[in-house]
Amino acid sequence: MKMIYQQLLAFFLVIACTILLLGFSFGRMSKTFVYDTTWHNLEKYSDSLIQQSLTISSKNKAKVTFDEEKLKNSEALLENQAVHFTVFSPQDQVIYPNNGVAPRITQNDWKHLRRNQIVRKVNNKNFKMSNGKTRPAMIEVLKPYYYKKKLVAAVTVGAFISDVNSNVKRINRDLLKALFVALIISMFVSYFIARRLNRRISKLRSAANQVSNGNYKIRLKPGGKDEIGELIVDFNHMTRSLQQANNEIQRQEERRQEFLANAAHEMRTPLTTISGILEGIKYDVIPQESRAKSIDLMSSETQRLIRLVNENLDYEKIRSNSIQLDKRHFNAAKVLENVIDQLGSKAEESQDKLVLNAPKDLSIYADYDRFVQIVFNIVTNAIQFTNKGTITVVGERGYNETIIKVSDTGIGMSDDQQKNIFERYYKADASRRTGKYGESGLGLAIVHQLVKSHGGKITVSSKLGKGTTFTVIIPDATAAEKDQENN
Repeated sequence: MKMIYQQLLAFFLVIACTILLLGFSFGRMSKTFVYDTTWHNLEKYSDSLIQQSLTISSKNKAKVTFDEEKLKNSEALLENQAVHFTVFSPQDQVIYPNNGVAPRITQNDWKHLRRNQIVRKVNNKNFKMSNGKTRPAMIEVLKPYYYKKKLVAAVTVGAFISDVNSNVKRINRDLLKALFVALIISMFVSYFIARRLNRRISKLRSAANQVSNGNYKIRLKPGGKDEIGELIVDFNHMTRSLQQANNEIQRQEERRQEFLANAAHEMRTPLTTISGILEGIKYDVIPQESRAKSIDLMSSETQRLIRLVNENLDYEKIRSNSIQLDKRHFNAAKVLENVIDQLGSKAEESQDKLVLNAPKDLSIYADYDRFVQIVFNIVTNAIQFTNKGTITVVGERGYNETIIKVSDTGIGMSDDQQKNIFERYYKADASRRTGKYGESGLGLAIVHQLVKSHGGKITVSSKLGKGTTFTVIIPDATAAEKDQENN
């Protein structure tokens, strides 16, 4: 069964059950209301005929009589409304009418009447009188009347139960008609509600099919604050995330293809050099006096290939948290001095000047070898992109952290280049694939992962043609790390 029909049936059943329950309750209320109204009217008839017929003797104020002529007039009027009454004396004797068809007042009813209590009764069965006549079922009111705190009469006023029930049946018939109309209306309302919900679900289904076909740009218009509205919001959030992930995959694929092109280019040059030297030695083409130089060149190119492979392996290990950091406290100033000494000759080749600004004792909590790798890669990157400039290395303490800054006056970077500088295989200038501008595009990506592994952060600020500054922040040891180091 389709969802729209399931929803239609569910809505219709809920509305129908509600209407039927309300109808049943209203039916019972209407019956109670009709009975209560009839009893109230009968009481008013009783009060009216007593007020009109009751007479107090002028000689004896305690003596009360009833005007029979007025009772006859009242009887004639009430008969037109199918209402019958009987007046009883306190001694249970019929005062009016004396036609032998008067109802009986039970002893229990007299107890209530003598307590000045009104008795309401419903006689659903026909009653056979003493004279052989049959008295139809009646709805009655028995009401006592007192004069000077003395019971002077009791009046029974009744109407045929068939007349009252006919009114109840007429109300119930009208109610059934209204219920039938309401059920038809509820069916149409249920259909439109189900159709609206199903239309929104169909839109979600269509959009989901488009996503499965690779369209991650699709968005649905949010509407309503119900569960489907929330689902649409979640769907839009999902497609937005999928689009971002897809864009990231495409960027990574471009970086991978660029890396493969770079790697192929980088590997082809040393491999061609090594192959040429080996063939020269094999066929004795290289003079004896040049062989030592050729072997040194072949060794240099081999180290270049090994470095390219090691950088990729190193990045994968760091990215997958496969390396174990051996954190400890040491003097970072000495590391900075050593790195500058090691890269001094390389800086001189580019006519760069290396400057160190750091206190003699600069405490840091990090893995010694990995920290050396971080500083070495950043300074090497600065040398590669700076010519006849100055590279300044600054070391200082922050609040529970050590800060290292490497600034250069090189070629700088644009805003887009800064956003991607830490991505794998990325090169700030893709046209510079060889020479002093690096090989694999993995150096800063490795630095970024190593800083994250230390719980720190690295930022870059740069202006095109002005220079670049890398800032590395390494946090101090936590309480748990201090306890582990002491143990």
